[in-house]
Amino acid sequence: MSEFFHSVTLDRDKCLGCTNCIKRCPTSAIRVQEGKAKILAERCVDCGECIRVCPHHAKKAVCETLDVLQRFEYTVALPAPSLYAQFNNLEGPGTVVEGLRLLGFDDVFEVARAAELISDATRKLINSGNAPMPMISCACPTISRLIRIRFPDLIENMSPLLTPAELAGKMAREKAMEETGLPAEKIGIIFITPCPAKAASINMPLGLDKSNIDAAVPIKDVYPKLVGLMHQAEDTCDVSDSGRAGVRWGSSGGEAHALLSDFYLAADGIENCIKVLNDLEDEKLNFIRFVELNACPGGCVGGVLQVENPFVAKTKLKSLIRYMPPFKNVLKTPEVPEDYRWQHKLKYLPVMELDADMEKAFQKMDEIERLMKKFPGLDCGSCGSPSCRSLAEDIVRGYSTEEACVFVLRDEVHQIADSLSKISGIQVGSRNKTDAENHDD
Repeated sequence: MSEFFHSVTLDRDKCLGCTNCIKRCPTSAIRVQEGKAKILAERCVDCGECIRVCPHHAKKAVCETLDVLQRFEYTVALPAPSLYAQFNNLEGPGTVVEGLRLLGFDDVFEVARAAELISDATRKLINSGNAPMPMISCACPTISRLIRIRFPDLIENMSPLLTPAELAGKMAREKAMEETGLPAEKIGIIFITPCPAKAASINMPLGLDKSNIDAAVPIKDVYPKLVGLMHQAEDTCDVSDSGRAGVRWGSSGGEAHALLSDFYLAADGIENCIKVLNDLEDEKLNFIRFVELNACPGGCVGGVLQVENPFVAKTKLKSLIRYMPPFKNVLKTPEVPEDYRWQHKLKYLPVMELDADMEKAFQKMDEIERLMKKFPGLDCGSCGSPSCRSLAEDIVRGYSTEEACVFVLRDEVHQIADSLSKISGIQVGSRNKTDAENHDD
């Protein structure tokens, strides 16, 4: 049973079992059985790649709608920095901020504002010399989950700080309680999310017992309603509490750049991130001080719950920040506040292990190698598993059989056919011999 809540789900009625998704899943979390895809919950990291590549729209993200505003007496929107990159000719984040108020939110607290504070806190941790190097950002929930299930040796290198969205949620609720006098439960903190991973993380927040955010609404659902209100907020482009450093978090490299330091690495795209994590695990990047990884291409602007092409969005974000001040938010204390940190340490989730018993695990590994010699190594996906090795693992775990491989099945059919042919030949030869003997008599 998976410890994670999942936003990515499957609509079986729309699924045609085409196998596109199994080839793209970075954790081999999808199988096709009996003509339908199946998501292995314990392996899914909610990256949304299956949503991106499914031609039949059978994969979808479960999120809230704007109707969630009706559940609370007072609501605060948390716009992700990448939201600003969805609009043409935007002169400043303030136009979007005011548009969200016109949409029905009582207040807006920019995630970019909290991102600047997290950048400052990260700088302090790195400069203190007490943090493991290189430090790995935890801003992308997909990467955090990936490390926990596949790269356990790197857990200690993960930044112990809250994500910008969680910090923004905490600060927004405190501000709303102070200004309205309402109790916490009557205030709704709504994150405008670019991806399913961030929506899922609200139900299983990293390092926290409970999220500071109440719900997540996709950018693609907010955009069509918001764009119609933008003209009413044209003169409010400067109404923003964030600077260039915070808004730049919306695209790849923005978080690392905000550290104002050399020796950092920024990568985006899930395959590229996995390669970097492999190198980190092999201790090939010890000269790096900070690593920023974004599962989506281009960073958060590439999230599957957005509307704009990620490359176009990244260009728009660059244009937007040109005349913004570098920073508007820094910590007021020399030390990192304790409430900026996780409440508890992260645990390794051994969902990839073959068996908890080491001896049995080695036996299963030997069986996998034996099976691999029987398979063609084409990774065609016809068996419903993403690769020949995945099929071998499925067989060892009891999820599949050797006959699922069409090549193995073909060879077995040929063997049976040959055997039947030989049997038929023997019977025919025996019958001819008997006929000849009867003829001689």
